[in-house]
Amino acid sequence: TGTKPSCCRLIVNVSWVFFVSFGRGCMNYMLPLSYAWGNFSVLAVGIWAIVQRDSLDAITMLLTGLLLTVLTDIIHISVFYPSHDLLSDAKRFSIGMAIFSLLLKPVSCYLVYRMYRERGGE
Repeated sequence: TGTKPSCCRLIVNVSWVFFVSFGRGCMNYMLPLSYAWGNFSVLAVGIWAIVQRDSLDAITMLLTGLLLTVLTDIIHISVFYPSHDLLSDAKRFSIGMAIFSLLLKPVSCYLVYRMYRERGGE
């Protein structure tokens, strides 16, 4: 069975907001390159999963990647959060967008899991 168009539209919209907030989180080079590479990799797998509507492997990899980046984002934000005297407005905005991106990931995980179930996953 194919995925419902409204579910795909919702996943694309949440992914777009996630991508914009993730990009703003990277704008001050406060977080290490591993933060950017991990999230860009998940974004690339997400595009693959949306393009190949029959692939259960793509959805499984996307869900696994999202869950792993939730963990690594928490670690990156907590380890690289600057001290109060070094926190400018731009850095505060950047870290706020990284946190917002992290808060959107459970919504993305839920939508991807629904897509996984619709494609025949157990």
